[in-house]
Amino acid sequence: MKKMFLMTVAAAALVAGTAAAADLKFKPGEDSKFNWASFEQYKAANSALKGQSMTIFGPWRGEDQVLFESVLAYFEDATGVDVQYSSSENYEQQIVIDTQAGSPPNVAILPQPGLIADLASKGHLTPLGDETKSWLLENYSAGQSWVDLSTYKGKDGAPALYAFPYKIDVKSLVWYVPENFEDAGYEVPKTMEELKALTEKIVADGGTPWCIGLGSGGATGWPATDWVEDMMLRTQPADVYDKWVTNEVKFTDPAVVAAIDEFGWFAKNDKFVDGGSKAVASTDFRDSPKGLFGAPPKCYLHHQASFIPSFFPEGTKVGEDADFFYMPPYASKADLGNPVLGAGTLAMIAKDSPAARAFIEFLKTPIAHEVWMAQSSFLTPFKGANKAAYANAPMAKQGDILLNATTFRFDGSDLMPGKIGAGAFWTGMVDYSGGKPAADVAADIQKAWDGLK
Repeated sequence: MKKMFLMTVAAAALVAGTAAAADLKFKPGEDSKFNWASFEQYKAANSALKGQSMTIFGPWRGEDQVLFESVLAYFEDATGVDVQYSSSENYEQQIVIDTQAGSPPNVAILPQPGLIADLASKGHLTPLGDETKSWLLENYSAGQSWVDLSTYKGKDGAPALYAFPYKIDVKSLVWYVPENFEDAGYEVPKTMEELKALTEKIVADGGTPWCIGLGSGGATGWPATDWVEDMMLRTQPADVYDKWVTNEVKFTDPAVVAAIDEFGWFAKNDKFVDGGSKAVASTDFRDSPKGLFGAPPKCYLHHQASFIPSFFPEGTKVGEDADFFYMPPYASKADLGNPVLGAGTLAMIAKDSPAARAFIEFLKTPIAHEVWMAQSSFLTPFKGANKAAYANAPMAKQGDILLNATTFRFDGSDLMPGKIGAGAFWTGMVDYSGGKPAADVAADIQKAWDGLK
């Protein structure tokens, strides 16, 4: 009877183990591109958490939620913690409601630094400590940039590291069709001077270099803010960019006006843009890249973030039918290095617990990055994650852009007050593309900022 009981327990254990393994997208130990050794070390160090529970609230829904939960499965497997993940269509408002009501999640994951700053200032977040700060400096490429992005003032006014950057998006990209370049004998530019020379060369050859579209319904104008932000990072030191997004450096400052005009060098020349400069504001950003495709193409170049292939013609294969290169720096400003503009999400502890702290530690393991890397839509500056884990060559190429960055800065318009970054800045760029001088546009935006209470 005892033997039968033990056999039954063993069988049950085998079934439970099989079920747990089935929940893991990639079985531990079977694929060498994953860092299983660090996963097993993490697992051994956190076995005492078994039976605990925690909640995570984040922005991911649909397919992204499925992908995130595939990562969470490894955290649950390693710790035995029961995790409940939730999101909301209006997650920005929901996290504010939950924290104010005293019922926050253990971990909140958000893509808005401004909202995180507000939560930290009201005492709703737990500092992650100097150990996490040191970890970011050592393990993330351009580590100081990530520390800066993750540091906010607490309720006492003292700055501290409150967030952990995880899942990053790259915006400093220029898209093109390799076949078009090959047919015309063009090469990918390595410097901004070469990009400008290529722009002029395409015109001299009888073509149109750029497709640029700012149309986006009520958000019309935002694609131009990315252009200006990229130009700021390529013409000014990062600390000037930081002061600009906080209004310490005004829009009317010559450095900002010059960055707007650098965008104008491309967008306000009728020969440089498909449809002429007047078409820039009226062309929908989702339709704009379609000009890259066709024989002959309507344009050869398109500046946009990593998501834009969603609006390419159906069946387009990135890396073959279309490709991208890093928006290059100026050779004349080599001291500014290789800046990258982007966005991303940050994880914070909103309700402290051992499991919540263990989750932040989990994000420091390669497996927390590699599992998502091996599927889709995930980029990381974590030097310890195996680049071979990326699901395809284009993702790996974007990952390299992050790893090679000397400076990373978050989308500036997202860091500004909403009435500026998602208001006056957008409309100002529409006015600028329509012919208004940069100095006048900058003055209008600054007037709106000065008028905020």
